[in-house]
Amino acid sequence: MRPPNIVVVLSDEHTAAAAGWAGHPHVQTPHLDRLAAQGVSFDRAYTNSPMCVPSRLSLMAGQYVHQIGAWDNGVIPDPSYRTWGHHLHAAGYTSVIAGRTHFNGPGRLLGFDRRLTDDLDFWLDHSGRPPRRTADWRRPTNSHVTEQGTGDHVHTQHDAAATDAAVEFLRDPGEDPFLLYVGYMHPHFPLVAPPEFRALYDPADVELPAVADDQHPVISLLRHGFRNDEPLTEEQIREATVCYWALISHLDHQIGRLLAAVPDDTVVVYTSDHGEMAGHQGIWQKQCFYEPAVRIPLLLRHPSLQPGRSAAHVSLIDVLPTLRDVAGLAPDAALPGQTLLEAEDIPVLSEYHAQGMVDGGFMLKTGPWKYCYYGSEHAPQVFNVEDDPQELYDLSGETALVRRLDAELRLLLDPDATDARAKSDQAARLSRG
Repeated sequence: MRPPNIVVVLSDEHTAAAAGWAGHPHVQTPHLDRLAAQGVSFDRAYTNSPMCVPSRLSLMAGQYVHQIGAWDNGVIPDPSYRTWGHHLHAAGYTSVIAGRTHFNGPGRLLGFDRRLTDDLDFWLDHSGRPPRRTADWRRPTNSHVTEQGTGDHVHTQHDAAATDAAVEFLRDPGEDPFLLYVGYMHPHFPLVAPPEFRALYDPADVELPAVADDQHPVISLLRHGFRNDEPLTEEQIREATVCYWALISHLDHQIGRLLAAVPDDTVVVYTSDHGEMAGHQGIWQKQCFYEPAVRIPLLLRHPSLQPGRSAAHVSLIDVLPTLRDVAGLAPDAALPGQTLLEAEDIPVLSEYHAQGMVDGGFMLKTGPWKYCYYGSEHAPQVFNVEDDPQELYDLSGETALVRRLDAELRLLLDPDATDARAKSDQAARLSRG
């Protein structure tokens, strides 16, 4: 029997709580809400790294970050990575990319057959826009938040072009079963939203984010590394937040255009590479293990699944085993993830080895507990996310609990040895220039 066609949609920086189907009182996502009603929403889905390239390569390879050495945004994928395209070729699929992947280096297909549009930097080369300069990344403190407002930003144009290309492909996809990956820039910074979507929101509706009285030293270091040192005014926070909501609604609009062209019998996955802190704990962007940064939306529409919600802990490494299952391929013992068609509640691992950190960070999420390990030089963080959803009360003083969670983390990896390997690999890459 011919396996079903598959469409996977990946956004950039969409935190799980900021969506209508997730219960947000203000964010408008009617098209994603409809997709959620047609499938399963995995409400405890997590990224395996709160950073773009590590998360995306982990997702595509179906491997943990430490297994493939995808430590930071400067990593160039190893040509030996076996990604979705490689795996599904064995089942006769044609694999196609539209939009953002964030693959660095020359091997930008990574096992896929072709691109309908290129990634953002390459797309910019042909759009008439001036190239980005190094100085663009050396902005003043908090300017990534305060440079906000409305306009026709290149990210908006990129996402519309990706949708156009995907819809055109769907009109005549060919005879073979296909895997269509569509990657969007939104709602990633900068917070410049199309005016008609910004008009949907009132800054007065924004609930100001929570900040703990005592900040962990690693979190303070991360805030400094990502230029979050200076406090923002309430007005700046409210405007930044509604611009973020507006970018999510524009993303939803593009996904609505895409889904209108997708036949009902197509398997559809929607997720994001990581979340967005949006001022929680005084942090913007991601790069940490608080829920807004690591918990992500994950929707799956499949004919065999009864629509509803799942409370199982799952993560992005589960997407590839799911695609293999949908395609009729046998389980691959080399993949640590599970198929979401039969999702079990198992511990989730996330890692961070990039900007703003001296030592690597590791998160274990199991049951209500979140355990964050930052190396032997710093105390860990422990939260009961069910009792303390804002993660304001650190329970790392409970020695027996810490010992138990640390032992569970070390069943998945040796964090200290992994950190040493990450530093060695990064130093070697820097020495090569």
